[in-house]
Amino acid sequence: MVKLVLLHRDDSQYDDELDVVYDFPKSYLKAAREGIGDWAVYYEPVKAGARGYFAVAKIRDVIEKPGSEGRYLALIERGSYLPFDQEVPRLVDGRPLEQALMHPDGTPKSGGAQQLAVRRLPEADFARIVDLGLPQNLEEIEAGRYQPPGHEIAEPAAIFHRPVVERLTRRRFRDVAFRRKVREAYDFRCAVSGLRLRNGGGRPEVQAAHIRPVEHNGSDSVRNGIALSATVHWMFDRGLISVAEDNETIMISSNKVPTDVVQRLFMPGGKLCLPGDPRDRPHPANLKWHREHVFGQHLPGEDAPWA
Repeated sequence: MVKLVLLHRDDSQYDDELDVVYDFPKSYLKAAREGIGDWAVYYEPVKAGARGYFAVAKIRDVIEKPGSEGRYLALIERGSYLPFDQEVPRLVDGRPLEQALMHPDGTPKSGGAQQLAVRRLPEADFARIVDLGLPQNLEEIEAGRYQPPGHEIAEPAAIFHRPVVERLTRRRFRDVAFRRKVREAYDFRCAVSGLRLRNGGGRPEVQAAHIRPVEHNGSDSVRNGIALSATVHWMFDRGLISVAEDNETIMISSNKVPTDVVQRLFMPGGKLCLPGDPRDRPHPANLKWHREHVFGQHLPGEDAPWA
C-alpha cells in the first residue's frame, strides 16, 4: 500500500464524485492499485484554481469503468472522505510540500511529476499536508472559537499528538471538522428559515446536519450536509420536511407540521437558502436518498418542539 495524491478539477472530463469514486485513465492504473487500502489527498492543479490540497479519503478498490475502455475507477471507502478545515497551499515558504516536486535546494520543479494526475506520496509528506489541513488541535480550536474575552486559559494544555490516520478515523474529530465546514459554507445561516442566530456569547446557533446519516453510509462531505436551526434539524431528521427534485424547494409533511410553524420557521417562497459556492450545495443523490428513506417515513418519537 502507498499513499497518493489525486488531482481533481471541477471542469474535468472525468466523472469524479470525490466522496464516492475517482475516475482516471489507464496510464495511472499501477499507482492507483498500489493505493488500495490506503489514504489519498485531493489536489486542485494550478490551472484549475487556487485550492491546492483540499481533502482526504481512503481508497477501497480499483475497478474498470463500465462502458469506458481505458478508464478506471478508484472506489472511495464509505465514510472516509473528509474536506480539509483549511485548504493547503501548493507552496509553504516558497517550497513544495511534496519532496518529489522540489529540487535539492528546495525550489519547485516545473512540469514532470507535478502534472501527474495520480502520484505516490511519502508518509512524511502526507502527514505534513494533513496536519496543515486538519490541525491536531482542531477540537480545541473549535471549543475556544467563541470564548468571551477574559476567559482565556493562561497556559493551554499541550496538544496530544495522535497519529494522522487515527485522527482521520475518530468520529468526534470528524464531527467537528464536518460542523465547521458546513456552517461556514452556509454563512452560519439556517437553510430553511434563512435566519443567522447567535447566542449572547456570539456562538452560532445553527447546526450541521448530515442529509444521509453516517450510519446509513453517508459521508462527511459538505455536499452531504445542510445547516439548520435546532428545531428545523429535528424536523429534517424525523422526516417532517425534505427537499424536492429541483434541489431547492422545501417539502413539508402538511398533516404533521402546523401551518403557523411553517409560517414562522420557513423562508417565504419555500426555497432553501443555499451556499454561494455551487461546490458546497447539497448533492442531488443525497437529497434523493432523504426523500426516499426519511421523508414521511417516521412519526416523531417525542413531543415536537412546538407542542
